Amino acid sequence: MSQSPVHAGTRIGHVHLKVADLDRALGFYCGVLGFELMQKMGSSAAFISAGGYHHHIGLNTWESKGGSPPPPGTTGLYHTAILYPTRPALADALHRVLTAGIALDGASDHGVSEALYLRDPDQNGVELYRDRPKEEWPFGPDGKLAMITKRLDVEALLREREE
Repeated sequence: MSQSPVHAGTRIGHVHLKVADLDRALGFYCGVLGFELMQKMGSSAAFISAGGYHHHIGLNTWESKGGSPPPPGTTGLYHTAILYPTRPALADALHRVLTAGIALDGASDHGVSEALYLRDPDQNGVELYRDRPKEEWPFGPDGKLAMITKRLDVEALLREREE
């Protein structure tokens, strides 16, 4: 274990996913979720983002073209978590997913955040979430963070979508 924590400003900058079919993956991440295509490298890789950043998600078929998802019981990425800035923005993401006919694996209120869980076309786990302000986080009597997992009211979330 490290003697001192990592710098507080450290962030995960992007995720790069191996996919079986690049166009199918772009259909999900750009067509459904609304990310923008920043650069495409032939039929083997693409870089997508929100707001014009160079890329938040890289997609490639370099080692996975036509491949299948890893079987259960193996190691690998559990899910990619996409952070939305507001509850209405998360509601819009939910609307996009449901309109595309994509089923949710779950929807949870964790006290610190509200999260939607689903799968991309390659069966990679995807979490769409928004953080609550830190002042609203649940803390126990001992002052320690007390995260929870309870059912998220998706109907109430959908009503917050900005038109």
